[in-house]
Amino acid sequence: MATNQVAQTPAISPLTIKERTGSISTAEIISVLKGEITALHISQAFSPDVAEEITTNFVGSPGLKERKDGVPGQYVGASHYRKDAATYFKEAENARPHVDALLGNLVDPVRALFDALKRELHKQGVELRLACSEHGKANVCRGLSWSGSGTYSLDPHDDVAQVLRAGNDYELSAVAHNIVAALNFYPSMPDEGGNLRLWSHKPTVADRKSQGVENTGYPYSAAYLDAVPSREIQLKAGDIALIDGGFVHGVTGQSGNGKRRLVLNSFFGFARPDLVLWWT
Repeated sequence: MATNQVAQTPAISPLTIKERTGSISTAEIISVLKGEITALHISQAFSPDVAEEITTNFVGSPGLKERKDGVPGQYVGASHYRKDAATYFKEAENARPHVDALLGNLVDPVRALFDALKRELHKQGVELRLACSEHGKANVCRGLSWSGSGTYSLDPHDDVAQVLRAGNDYELSAVAHNIVAALNFYPSMPDEGGNLRLWSHKPTVADRKSQGVENTGYPYSAAYLDAVPSREIQLKAGDIALIDGGFVHGVTGQSGNGKRRLVLNSFFGFARPDLVLWWT
């Protein structure tokens, strides 16, 4: 007798990955938002001095906390993951001074990208702003440092499930019907591992139910992904990666050489044709 426990066969969706060296462009960002490319990897996108200062600020931050959502690591900032809107936005407001202190008085790549994209989208009649509610507004980024070991520092997952199921009190839920773009800046990277792996699979609601991850998108099993092709993006300090977070992705295990994998992470996407929301 058939049941809903029958495993879904993952559909293969081709990956279109653009990799180059230099500064990121707003046209490239918009191409990810519109689904024209799956991922963008820019090497040496911001200076080693900026990367080092952000890392120092993170390590010494009084706002540094241990993650308690089942994912090993530390963070500065706020995450919408598994939180209702009131909790998330209150945490974002409380964390704002610590997030600002990460970036300090630097001409930093996060705020520079946000401002440049805001200007470009405005020319196209589209507003870009931080997600908000009566409880506050999102921060421009959050700092994340993984401490996981094994095959993956961060298990295979998608970024759409928790946005789709976030609840009616979240304005960002509408973004899940378009592309949830995940933006990562890398101020620090281990010498080996800690890379971004993308699978050629963009799960549906039925796929997530088959894996028991319909509310979180985390984690997909190795058996489920076994026959799905993947690509790995090798990352170094100063790089930027921007992906369509609807594709399953994860972080490979990192060597124990003492260097931390530090990421400044944000999400953004179209909530309406004339509105792009940005949050963490």
